Amino acid sequence: MKIKINRHLFEETSHSPAVIDIVGENMVGEVIDFCFIANPYYPTEDMMREMVAKIPSIIKSYPSSNPRLAQLSLAKVLHVNPDHLIIGNGATELITLIQHELIDDIAIPVPTFSEYLEKLKQTDNAKLYELSKDENYQLRLSDFASWIDGHQITSALIINPGNPTGQFIPATDMLSFLKRMTHLKMILVDESFLDFSGIENASLMSYLEDFPNLMIVRSMSKHCGVPGLRLGYCCSSNPNFLVRIRQLLPVWNINTIAELFLTMLEKTDREYRISVKKIVQDMSLLYLNLVKIPGFKVYPTGSNFIMLKVTCGLTAQEIQIKLLEDYGLYVRDCSNKVGLDQYHIRLASQGSEKDMILINALEELAKEKLD
Repeated sequence: MKIKINRHLFEETSHSPAVIDIVGENMVGEVIDFCFIANPYYPTEDMMREMVAKIPSIIKSYPSSNPRLAQLSLAKVLHVNPDHLIIGNGATELITLIQHELIDDIAIPVPTFSEYLEKLKQTDNAKLYELSKDENYQLRLSDFASWIDGHQITSALIINPGNPTGQFIPATDMLSFLKRMTHLKMILVDESFLDFSGIENASLMSYLEDFPNLMIVRSMSKHCGVPGLRLGYCCSSNPNFLVRIRQLLPVWNINTIAELFLTMLEKTDREYRISVKKIVQDMSLLYLNLVKIPGFKVYPTGSNFIMLKVTCGLTAQEIQIKLLEDYGLYVRDCSNKVGLDQYHIRLASQGSEKDMILINALEELAKEKLD
């Protein structure tokens, strides 16, 4: 059965429309969302049951007016100073404040997560560093540093692993960049996908006090699989950064369900780490199967998603629509990302069983076009 979709929604936002909006409430269960970059194994079923059981009482209560209580819960699993943390209503709330209030201009490698460009597109604050397609859109930090200094830019953004490229940058390379660029006002590092790299001690959080110009931001939607809770955080040792952002955040900027979830992190940390290991295994299998399919160029990845270039004669939009209407599979068309052409898609692992459904569909579509 062909699925009817609301195509016009793809033109109305730089982000991916929600599946329920595209196909309607009655058909949402018929679609597998590979556009959704998040942990499919966490929260656990036990955590879900506990939250559901407590909803009737907690939605009748105000969230805490003391943000430090939530910071303490999160700091226990991150192993950081809670005073260095700020929790936001999604990472996008914090990204917006950081960009508007703490930077004068910022070097942004493209392609990138569109929110980093969206709020700055009407100003000259965003200085775009276009990654080379001949180098598979890989960010070379030494070249990036030279370009920043050559253009006298005062702040820099690095997403690690990159979105949508999936490029993972080792901590040693990141530290070399930080040491070279201590003169910058801010180095904003987005580590939203870092846990999926499969590399231990990849985060820069333990180096915050060594680099006062370092600001780390993470979306909990991604690594914890809870986009609906709107949770994200930033972390820095710079008191000026922290004071300014805290002054701008409203009281009760996170809700009671989100607060409850934060209190559950420490006791379920083992389950979380098991979920990450499962995703790393799924990604390895997904990558190995994708590279076997003629008609697609598969970029290397260090995250829970993969970017592909469509080389079978279809555009990314055509692939996206065919997968949705004919197979009930939703992937990200990256055509609207600055720095990419109309032939790139991004897909995130949704577990090995669902991943195989997508692999078979891509094989069929490519075979039809190439035969």
